[in-house]
Amino acid sequence: MSAALDDSDRQESIRMIRDSAAAVAPVGGDTKRIRALRQTLPGFDAAVWQQMGELGWIGLRVPEAAGGAGLGVAELGALAEELGAALAPEPLVAAGISAALLAAAGAQPELTALLAGTSLVLTAWQEKADTLEVPGTADGQRVFIPAAAGADAFLLPVREGAKLALYWQPAAGAALRTEYTYDGGHYGTLQPAPARKLADDVGAVLEQALDDAALVTCFTLLGGAERAFAMTLDYLKTRMQFGRIIGTFQALQHRAADLKMQLALLRASVEAAAATVDAGASGDARRAAISRAKVRAAEASMLITRQCVQLSGGIGYTDQYDVGLYLRKAMVLSNQFGSANLHRRRFVATAPETEE
Repeated sequence: MSAALDDSDRQESIRMIRDSAAAVAPVGGDTKRIRALRQTLPGFDAAVWQQMGELGWIGLRVPEAAGGAGLGVAELGALAEELGAALAPEPLVAAGISAALLAAAGAQPELTALLAGTSLVLTAWQEKADTLEVPGTADGQRVFIPAAAGADAFLLPVREGAKLALYWQPAAGAALRTEYTYDGGHYGTLQPAPARKLADDVGAVLEQALDDAALVTCFTLLGGAERAFAMTLDYLKTRMQFGRIIGTFQALQHRAADLKMQLALLRASVEAAAATVDAGASGDARRAAISRAKVRAAEASMLITRQCVQLSGGIGYTDQYDVGLYLRKAMVLSNQFGSANLHRRRFVATAPETEE
């Protein structure tokens, strides 16, 4: 089979994955489900989560030998883009980290239940804000766990000498505290308790899984920004002021054109990073590509969604108008798996020098 045909087959696979997203996130669908789930616990629909498992979404990046689809970041990113446009609250990205760890640990029963969507396993790795480092303190509080109230179990990376061991802690009876986020979701803070050991060392796997999660989050931000921009264009094409459609005002056209350019640059950046990762890049080259995309996604999504609120006029500032939901989501996701500042520093440290 030729390389061109291989690429054609892959593009068809990505198209089919995008189409499958309509089962949960119909194109142009309303936000009634999203609004109903805001500031509730667990903050997502268990039936929809199981449907995601049945569609094979949770295991898209898991090797086929472990029960997954063994696909690339580009495929998962395309799905995340569609879910981002629909503001889907189900923790697909966070669960992907756990799936990678369970596959590496050979914990097949636990992995099978997670991939089927009949359970939710979340990795409690973070101990402070704005970091990708995993201290693995045995009794240190784990913070910023997304959708934590819906978890059936937590994975705890624990530093043991030079290795990062992996432990399984059931959610039942766990010392968990939740706090709502600006978009209506929530984070959890977990106090580790005695747990069952699953693997002796998952350090390398967790590092790669966190980077993959950062890149997939970029696609989520892209999907949200594009949907907010499309809604704003519709508004500019229909809103009348001074007897004219406001989209005919040159000043607003210029602002819309600037946002369109930002969207194009954002898409180019995240798709280039996914292509780099899927081509097998490793080490600093992999990290630099992901960090470059995360900086672009964090800053562009905030710029675009803020401008969309402004261009929507007074109604844009009301909670009843949907465009504001995308700004709220961007405010939360832009700092997940590292802020723009963190990734800018990492890019400078890892990007190869360019020749004059």
